[in-house]
Formats: sequence, C-alpha cells, structure tokens
Amino acid sequence: MSSQSPSAGALPAVSPARVLAGLCLLVPIVVVLWVPSYTKSDPVLGGMPFFYWYQLMWVPLSAVFTTSAYLLLRRDEAARRAASAASLPVPSQPDGGEQS
Repeated sequence: MSSQSPSAGALPAVSPARVLAGLCLLVPIVVVLWVPSYTKSDPVLGGMPFFYWYQLMWVPLSAVFTTSAYLLLRRDEAARRAASAASLPVPSQPDGGEQS
C-alpha cells in the first residue's frame, strides 16, 4: 500500500475555497427540494401566493450562488497554478558560451 503525499509546495486537494464553492452549489438545491418549507400560500406578495414567489425568488439567487462558486473555484485554480509555477525548477542554460 503506497501513500501519496503532496509535494512541499502543492496545495491540498480539498481547500476551503473548494468547500465553500460546493456549499454555494448545494444551498439552492437543498432549499428548493425542501418542499415542506414553502408549501403554504401566505404571505401573498403582489397577489402571488408564497409558494410561487418563493420559488421564483430562488431563480436569481441560484444564479448568484452559482456565480460565487465559479469565482471561488477560478481564484483557487489561479492560486494552484501560481503555487505549481513557483515550485517548478528553473531550466538552466548549458555552459559553453554563445552559439554562433
């Protein structure tokens, strides 16, 4: 059995940004699938029962959560690329002077 440990400069596979992005994606799904929380008609908003306007409210909120998750993952990937680039060895020039 071999254990693979990340190199000294590598970031862990599960970072706080990735966990937060996962939560951002999970919140709208759980809230909309938890039907007993909104199976009522009061309060009415603009003549529309709560059941309908609550679901419609989650359309733009889901977009906000999804965008937040995307931005968090994009920032995390940029940090990973920077850490990977910093840990790569710099290629050395061969000794021998100039080429003609």
